[in-house]
Amino acid sequence: MSEAGTPGTELERLVDIMRRLRAQDGCPWDREQDIRSLRPYLVEEAFEVLDEMDRVGSGGPWHPLCEELGDLLFQIVFHAQLAAELGEFTMADVSKAISDKLTRRHPHVFGELRGVNGSEQVLANWAKLKADERKLKTGDEGSVLDGVPTAAPALLRAERLTEKASRIGFDWPDLAGVRGKLAEELVELDEAISSGDRDAIEHELGDVLFSLANLARFVKTPAEDALRMASLRFTTRFQHIEAALRAEGVPFGGATLEHMERHWQAAKAKEKSLPPPKSLPRAPVSTLRLGVADLDAQRAFWDALAPTLGWLTHRPTPDEARYEDGSLRLVFQRAPTSAAGATFTLEAPSALAVERLRRVVEQIRPGGTSSSVAGRLSFQDPAGLVWEYTPPPDDSPREPR
Repeated sequence: MSEAGTPGTELERLVDIMRRLRAQDGCPWDREQDIRSLRPYLVEEAFEVLDEMDRVGSGGPWHPLCEELGDLLFQIVFHAQLAAELGEFTMADVSKAISDKLTRRHPHVFGELRGVNGSEQVLANWAKLKADERKLKTGDEGSVLDGVPTAAPALLRAERLTEKASRIGFDWPDLAGVRGKLAEELVELDEAISSGDRDAIEHELGDVLFSLANLARFVKTPAEDALRMASLRFTTRFQHIEAALRAEGVPFGGATLEHMERHWQAAKAKEKSLPPPKSLPRAPVSTLRLGVADLDAQRAFWDALAPTLGWLTHRPTPDEARYEDGSLRLVFQRAPTSAAGATFTLEAPSALAVERLRRVVEQIRPGGTSSSVAGRLSFQDPAGLVWEYTPPPDDSPREPR
């Protein structure tokens, strides 16, 4: 990566690039976009940033987060450019608005307010300042709950609603009260389940989830984050079950619950024996960019292959497919012709991983694999690129002496 300039100069460069992409002789795809068409990309990029934040929090590298933050920033610059073309506002207006707001809402830092006692008072002051701003703009101070998006994930929205209500004193005095409310709601849910009334069950289950979100706020562990990480653990453990069953030759759907439970417990034991590191050394990410003529076929092939390789799949634009393992970033770009015939070598973690990938490739592209030595795999993708997948030297099969 080349050395970056100042934040101001790099942001101006990005704004200029966006303006050029939208120009008459710019990129056809970028020129076709509008506020409506960009909505899914904004949401997708925000979630990709969240994915990388989770990986960094588990000890992963920071560099992929830098790239995803850039993708999210590009969406903001894109929206500002659309507004600028209509004479509504510019990227400078966006930057000025947030700078003015932060300065205005931190009078204890930038103003003359003194004696702020902790973050709770800061949040209370923030709520009052927001109400004053709304009253100045609209003549009505509105609700303290304003500003929590209705389209936000439900657990996140529930937590934010209780947090905002707490800023004007509507809150439980202690954790015991919150925990007691949860116990009360669980009893009511049991009663609804016993009644078999579907509407009552939905009502009481919602109350339980809302109480759980409030409990999460009290213990400073966001419910949305906790559930997301639980889902990640479930995915990792279940994929361990699937891999173990494939290695044992168990037909798809042919395992008993007891059989799968044994592998589930083995996956949990493995997690406990190998806790995630708090931090990892920072490593550079190498990018390999390859042009392909049939990007759709290439994308379908590598989308199916990526989970077995342990790679992340990214989809920044319709003209690009991107995959990453933390140290290598593989980017396929739509091009008039493919670089067919080129050969690339990837290191496999073990000979078992090679055999697992061989089975997946054969399912996706029957007859697409070839190898001369057991434990080593060579395959060709739809673009005609040849890939070798081999274990490290100390795990490679050895010739008999």
